[in-house]
Amino acid sequence: MNFLENLSREELITLINVYAKNWLAHDGCWFLAAEEQFGIDTAIELDKKSWHRFAVAEARRIMKEFNIPENGGLASLEKAFKYRLYSAINKQEIVWVNDHTMIFKMVECRVQKTRSDKSLPLFPCKSVGMVEFSQFAKTIDTRIQAQCVSCPPDPVGDTYCAWEFTVEKK
Repeated sequence: MNFLENLSREELITLINVYAKNWLAHDGCWFLAAEEQFGIDTAIELDKKSWHRFAVAEARRIMKEFNIPENGGLASLEKAFKYRLYSAINKQEIVWVNDHTMIFKMVECRVQKTRSDKSLPLFPCKSVGMVEFSQFAKTIDTRIQAQCVSCPPDPVGDTYCAWEFTVEKK
């Protein structure tokens, strides 16, 4: 790890962005290979299974490394969202509706922007996102419920996708 310890702040930020982009590129390459081999429906089902596992692992690591308490409610979820790989390469926003409801918005999505730049249709990620976001949230706090507000194949407005998270009132 000596290499990392000697990097400047700017180099570390650049490295984080490169790692995040590489991770996302690998995810995309894996998905395309699965789609070519098995078709879109099977690739999406495999992707959902993968996200079911990965979202839990990612949330657990974030909680451990950044001292996010279990069952810390939406405040813990908000903090954890800041440490996800996505946060380095996508513009995200969180809006608090009230003390037990918040909405996470993906304002800019690298995957969807890349597809648009290549004149490809938006990836219909709603079913995958439902697994990903609900598993991530439930790992942070088992009381948190996730619901899709909008996500492709839904029409895209000022955000690519939006997810509502609620937790029972105490």
